[in-house]
Amino acid sequence: MELAYYSDYAVRLVNSEEPARGKDSLTSVEAVRDLFGVNASAARRATDADVTRFRSVRARLRSVFEAADKGDETLAVDLLNSLLLEFPVSPQISGHDFRDDDGRPLWHMHLADHPSNATAGYAAIAAMGLAFHLTEHGVDRLGLCQASPCRNAYLDTSTNRSRRYCSDRCATRANVAAYRARKRLDADRSAGSGLTAESAQRSSANGER
Repeated sequence: MELAYYSDYAVRLVNSEEPARGKDSLTSVEAVRDLFGVNASAARRATDADVTRFRSVRARLRSVFEAADKGDETLAVDLLNSLLLEFPVSPQISGHDFRDDDGRPLWHMHLADHPSNATAGYAAIAAMGLAFHLTEHGVDRLGLCQASPCRNAYLDTSTNRSRRYCSDRCATRANVAAYRARKRLDADRSAGSGLTAESAQRSSANGER
């Protein structure tokens, strides 16, 4: 499993809440387990107590994205470092479940966690994955969706660092909103120009009298 994969753990957890919409899907132990994705063995460790703990880690991870979104690189790194210190991992070389054509293991880096609970394990993986993405691609590759009121977190993997939205749906919605705003502005300008021309004609007519 590549280290870049682990950064998705952070995005999934942060986006389990939409503060601007008042939505929060992290309300049960089943929701916690769903965040682990294919990592079923780790998910089985989750208990009801992890719901509150996951929410706490989620708030801290969102703060990392918010700092990066505001261009405060130092704060983003400091916040992420505090998570790395609190939730450490042990990098290991692994080859399980991956074989080449000759049946040999495809060696790759694996983040082995030794948590006291499900939250500690998930937080360790999420923080390390996010740290890898940040140091490999830059702080400005961590973003929050610009389509109000979404503000979901995303990782920019575009070649020209141009991503501004968390999904195609939000990008389309923002483009439609911008188009309608331009049309309204054009209409207002046209109406204003019409009134100005009409006023000029009236003034001219009054002068001729």
